[in-house]
Amino acid sequence: MDYTNELIDIAIKEDIGDGDHTSLSCIPSEAKGKAHLLVKENCIIAGVDLAAIIFKKIDAKLKFNKLISDGESVKTGDIIFTIEGSSQSILQAERLVLNFMQRMSGIATNTNDYVKLLNGLKTKVLDTRKTTPGLRAIEKLAVKIGGGENHRIGLYDMIMIKDNHIDYAGGIEAAITSTRNYLKKIGKNLKIEVEARNLNELNEILAIGGINRIMLDNFSFEDMRTAVKLIDGKYETEASGGITFTTLREYAECGVDYISVGALTHQISSIDLSLKAI
Repeated sequence: MDYTNELIDIAIKEDIGDGDHTSLSCIPSEAKGKAHLLVKENCIIAGVDLAAIIFKKIDAKLKFNKLISDGESVKTGDIIFTIEGSSQSILQAERLVLNFMQRMSGIATNTNDYVKLLNGLKTKVLDTRKTTPGLRAIEKLAVKIGGGENHRIGLYDMIMIKDNHIDYAGGIEAAITSTRNYLKKIGKNLKIEVEARNLNELNEILAIGGINRIMLDNFSFEDMRTAVKLIDGKYETEASGGITFTTLREYAECGVDYISVGALTHQISSIDLSLKAI
């Protein structure tokens, strides 16, 4: 479900309202200008293609020249793109472009730091639903640009039976059985993931089967290794819960297929970028 265009429209309405009265009052309507996006700290750049869309929505006559693409490693002083045309239009788009690109580049850079920790291992880094409300589409896009993988996008594209679902459903078997019956009834073919809180729950899940992935939540390293051996490749494995930058690789070395890290999107610093007239 991609609602990027709607998101940009909302952002434009939020920022411009009934007009950019500063630019309208002091910049002649016929004035032409040129600007470039300047990188002010080393990062993985993200949001370049989104910036092009924003400029086009503001003014289809603006000329956007991309010099560096999404996902490239850039350093202080690099120029990402130039924009040329109506000075009023460039000024109207400036803050919108920077707000999107600074946050997206922060997420992409943060994600790439985690990804590099897993060099040489099969394990992939997953994001979560811990995103800014309304901005999930661009934040998950930034994760992909940074080299990570998207988990489910929302509640609609994957079944994820977690601890509260299990407790409310009356246990693991009841939750899995009800889920499979539900999917059959509504005719949907969604992947099913089930959370295990300990080895006892894992063994119960394995006895029932009929799923696609098992989330091993807050397992110790020893229990994680044991769990991977018990699962023995029958299902995808995902480690989750309290995994930090310093513990990521050790968890990956336990042999899991995925590690989900909420910090990819909710504990990041925006990157310093600047749109400068030239």
